[in-house]
This record gives sequence, C-alpha cells and structure tokens, in this order.
Amino acid sequence: QVQLVESGGGLVQAGGSLRLSCAASGRTFSSYAMGWFRQAPGKEREFVAAIISWSGRVTNYADSVKGRFTISRDNAKNTVYLQMNSLKPEDTGVYFCAARGSNSGSAYTGREYDYWGQGTQVTVSS
Repeated sequence: QVQLVESGGGLVQAGGSLRLSCAASGRTFSSYAMGWFRQAPGKEREFVAAIISWSGRVTNYADSVKGRFTISRDNAKNTVYLQMNSLKPEDTGVYFCAARGSNSGSAYTGREYDYWGQGTQVTVSS
C-alpha cells in the first residue's frame, strides 16, 4: 500500500512558477513509476508527466507542457516533484500524483496507476 500526499499548489499569475511535491509513504517508493495528472473544471482528467521507477532517467510529458514542466524524483525523500514554469491560465486545475508498480504499459493512461493522491489546486490568473 502506498499513500500519496500532494502539496505546493496555489494561485499564481500567468508566466509564474510553482513546484508541486508528492510525498509517498512506504519503503518501496523507488520501485514505483510516478505520474502527474490534472483535471480542469468540467473536463476529463488528463496526463501531464511521468517518470520511471528507480533511476528516473526516462520521463514523458504531455505536448501542452513540454519545455515548461519538469518531473523529477528524490528516492531518498520518497518524493516526486513537478516544477511548473511559464504557467498559463489553461494550466489551471487540480493536480494529482499517482503511482504504478511497473514501468510497462502506458504511462499516459490513468487506469495503469494503482495509487492516487487527493490532489492540489493550481490556479493561474491571466
């Protein structure tokens, strides 16, 4: 069982930055591939970024955030991060982190993930 707790959301002006954190419980954090998803009001949840287990050398991003967002992990701290720069109003939403027990399958699909956090609100004003 893995419990995930997100933090770092808030209100920011367009062009600003935020850093989200997701702290995981349990001793096996390193073995989980991690992902970030978001859901805007009235919209479906969508993939944002993912990072593989252990080394974290492989990352994936949605086209809408490439070049602006960076996902990283610190296995010693059981934490995954999402650095968000050059934020736009369309980045507004609730951001969720998620964990899956395998690097196989699609990192882009929410149903591949086994555990989810409660979400943190990000609001970007224009």
